[in-house]
Amino acid sequence: MRSHLAAAFRIDRLRAPAALLLALLQRTPAVRTVADGLGNFLESQAGSLIKAAAASVAALGAVDSVAGATTYTLSTGSPGHPSPYSVTEGSQIEGVAFDLDSNPEIASPPESWTITGSIPPGLVFGASGDSVTSAGSVNVTNPTLTGTPTAPGTYTMVLQAWEYTDGTGLFSTPFSYTVVVNSGPTPTPTPTPTPTPVSANAPVFTTQPISVTVAGGTVALDAVASNSPSYQWMLNGSTPVAGATDATLLLGDAAAATGSYTCVATNSAGTATSNAATVGIGTTSDPGHLINLSARAEVGTGGNIIFGGFAIGPLGTPGSLAILIRASGPAIAAAPFNVPGTLPDPQLQLFSSANVVLQVNEGWMADPAISAAAAAVGAFSWGTVASHDAALDVSEPTGTYTAQIAGESGDTGDALLEIYDATTTESFTPSNAHLINLSARVDVGTGANVLFAGFVIGGQSALTVLIRASGPAIAAAPFDVPGTLTDPQITLQNPSTGAVYAGNSGWGGDPEIASTAASVGAFKWSVPTSHDSALLITLPPGSYTAAAAGSSGDTGVAIVEVYEVE
Repeated sequence: MRSHLAAAFRIDRLRAPAALLLALLQRTPAVRTVADGLGNFLESQAGSLIKAAAASVAALGAVDSVAGATTYTLSTGSPGHPSPYSVTEGSQIEGVAFDLDSNPEIASPPESWTITGSIPPGLVFGASGDSVTSAGSVNVTNPTLTGTPTAPGTYTMVLQAWEYTDGTGLFSTPFSYTVVVNSGPTPTPTPTPTPTPVSANAPVFTTQPISVTVAGGTVALDAVASNSPSYQWMLNGSTPVAGATDATLLLGDAAAATGSYTCVATNSAGTATSNAATVGIGTTSDPGHLINLSARAEVGTGGNIIFGGFAIGPLGTPGSLAILIRASGPAIAAAPFNVPGTLPDPQLQLFSSANVVLQVNEGWMADPAISAAAAAVGAFSWGTVASHDAALDVSEPTGTYTAQIAGESGDTGDALLEIYDATTTESFTPSNAHLINLSARVDVGTGANVLFAGFVIGGQSALTVLIRASGPAIAAAPFDVPGTLTDPQITLQNPSTGAVYAGNSGWGGDPEIASTAASVGAFKWSVPTSHDSALLITLPPGSYTAAAAGSSGDTGVAIVEVYEVE
């Protein structure tokens, strides 16, 4: 074991908020590449390799800090929320209701809601005494949308319900609600013409680009509009960016590309312009980088266990990284998590890329070095009493690794794998040894059993990442994984508020995705028309959740990957 100073090094930079820790308990990724468990390995060009579960993958049920896999869903019996909802400017809305059910059914209704996007001017979301007219949150159980719209246009809100007023507990999947405000009568002395409804086919931006400050390198801005538009990115409001006709704008040299960017979407019905996003350059001794990841799964026997892999890079260069790896079973069965059916006796093993066992732990025994390391990186406390939870506090050279969790005595149940960058230095450069990518292969279900893949970006500047959800790509040769997810959809969310940053339900052979995947060593997607999904985006430091699900309610095995893009 390494020795640790008791001081909390880098705590402000490394600590994930409590809401994130709960989100991570809902399954977050902790592997670089994954194989099909029958001896065929998915190997990237960078040489990453990990062993995967056997033919059947354990179902990974998302959990809640209070009630296991229970979540809120829109009530199927309520007629109050047809979307899009059409109304005429100046006409009063009596109240559009948003009723929820819980599955499985519980007595506790939601107590709060978060709202992002645009509420139409003149309308109020909430209830008497607690309501909002723009993005925010309200502490109400059965909110309504009321008022008199004052401006025509198409407005999309993203709503999410929470069990408690502080935005914790059970939650609903974020869902969009669109209000189309049609133009009212023209106030002239002449007879009033018949109001002309706003066409349902005017492009509407569902993903807005994010302003970022980077230390240099590659920047990716995303802007997606509905209704099949074409795109053109603009610099500083008036200058078309040459060749920038894709939903993703990839800027290879941020230092030479500073400025304000907007995206113009056009179809036969008209045009729409995205919000402006600025790209800036900042000087820092601590640029953005991946600092922790985790994965929760049901641990079975044989090949049906957790295989969590990670890569320390830059690959092929000298250097080593201090890492803390934890396997929680009993720790997440206790309050405040109360996860049912946990693994009672986890065994944690660390393997090299050559499948050589490097370290083994079968019980942390209240080791003070483990406690100090956990406190320094902001991991939730295991207390001071010895338990059967397992941990490794090690330093490893650049390369690829697999962390494996199994039941020590053949026991089964849910376990949480966590991997933390545990370095103590305040400064960082891309040439330092650091975590460079991660991924997870799971059996994706529906409702609460979709995959929530979380990761944290540390540092003081933004980081560009490639996030992929593979289903059809691993069903084909040479991988031939059976029972894959036929139509994966990926959504990038804020784990605390549920706000949706971006989403994709089919990569469409995007050349920027393909070229970036090749540059980071990801295995090739050979079919441009496949339903595999990807996001290429630059994100400020913070916590993120990549939710992967079947776009049409389909289920099956999928791989989610997160790569650092330099």
